[in-house]
Amino acid sequence: MIAFLSALWLGILTSISPCPLATNIAAVSFLSKKVNHPRMVLWSGFAYTLGRMTAYVIIGIVLISSLAGIPATANFLQKYMNKILGPVLFIVGLLLLDIIKLNFLDFSISSERQNKLAEMGIFGSFALGAIFALSFCPISAALFFGSLIPLALNNNFGIAFPFIYGIGTGLPVVIFAIGITLGVHSIAHWFNKVTKLEIYMRKVTGIIFILVGIYFIWFHIIVSLV
Repeated sequence: MIAFLSALWLGILTSISPCPLATNIAAVSFLSKKVNHPRMVLWSGFAYTLGRMTAYVIIGIVLISSLAGIPATANFLQKYMNKILGPVLFIVGLLLLDIIKLNFLDFSISSERQNKLAEMGIFGSFALGAIFALSFCPISAALFFGSLIPLALNNNFGIAFPFIYGIGTGLPVVIFAIGITLGVHSIAHWFNKVTKLEIYMRKVTGIIFILVGIYFIWFHIIVSLV
């Protein structure tokens, strides 16, 4: 259960991190244009989230199946996963704390194309979610490839982790869409307030990652060498 909650938390943290947050705000602004059609806003929000989930699930399943499906790789991971996990979590923690900074080329589409997709209704919202999910930046890449995938490989039900992660990344848009449907227009103000907490939530998670990484390094690397 803790592993599943961790996957969900990684998705939520990704959704409110600076780079993915920008794409979610863009999606929110597109949905807001349909404020006169509350039901369409709601379905578009779900479609956007489903698009993100689909992209993450496909990437995750391909990676997890490929790594776990090759006998040599599977044996290597089974033998050394705990030793690898320590340094990986430690480095991801440093990234979350901005101690290590990386330049990352984002995959993006023009505003014109984004607007065209937004005007295509549910299908366009789905495509927008899938495309935005591919816009990996340092934080989202570290959380997905550096944390979620190793976590999934170390769990018998890891194939479901990308699905849960995808739900977390789309939650802000779904919440906003539900708010519009229910007539809670002030939810946009609440959404902006929550995003301001991102830096604190990210730093707390970064510290936890570093501490867990140190634990794995100590017990699975240093102690084994003594």
